[in-house]
Amino acid sequence: MKRGRLRRVGKCEGERTTFTKGGLKTLSKENPTQPDVGTKILSFLREKRRLIINIVGAILCVILLPILIINCVLIVKGFANPNEVPSIGGNTPLIVLTGSMEPTIKPGDLIICKQTSAEEIEVNDVISFFDPEGDGSSVVTHRVIEILVDESGAISFRTQGDNNDIADFKPVPAENLVGEWHGVRFWGLGHVVLFMQSIWGMILLMALILVAIGGDMFLRKLNQDKEK
Repeated sequence: MKRGRLRRVGKCEGERTTFTKGGLKTLSKENPTQPDVGTKILSFLREKRRLIINIVGAILCVILLPILIINCVLIVKGFANPNEVPSIGGNTPLIVLTGSMEPTIKPGDLIICKQTSAEEIEVNDVISFFDPEGDGSSVVTHRVIEILVDESGAISFRTQGDNNDIADFKPVPAENLVGEWHGVRFWGLGHVVLFMQSIWGMILLMALILVAIGGDMFLRKLNQDKEK
């Protein structure tokens, strides 16, 4: 009876062999199992914790600080000139509240209008204006469907919302013009801005900025103490 001969391929010190369906499998005693993906991710996050927190803090400051500054400027300008729509550098941010311009502009969108003279407005332009049918403080954004010029040369605009079946009842005088919309809009951001302009929104905004700055300072101090 012949015996099968075993051939030693390599050293087996520090290793153990187990049988599996696919054959032999050698596992190291020092590292019997490989870490799973979740463990690797957690390990990476621990190592890069400081870097991640710094990046998040920087993003929060870059986003939230300008919003806080813009809100403060608009609020101050609104109180100083209650009869004018506050603007920054000739650009007027407006929050759309109704669906008269859907689907072009949706409720809750934040749009930016550029201050423009009445002579530059053309048919099919979208303009923002003080509503001649309102109380003098409400602003409407509709499309120009006709430009009217009377005998004295005064300009007015016939307007209509894209989602409305009929034109607005009263023409818009040139002096009611706030600006022209050139297509810049931020979907849904109007809801956020409205909240940020409230007392609780301002408090939350400042709290988030302080937390981001304080967290960064704390981590810097902690890192310095570890290095010592």
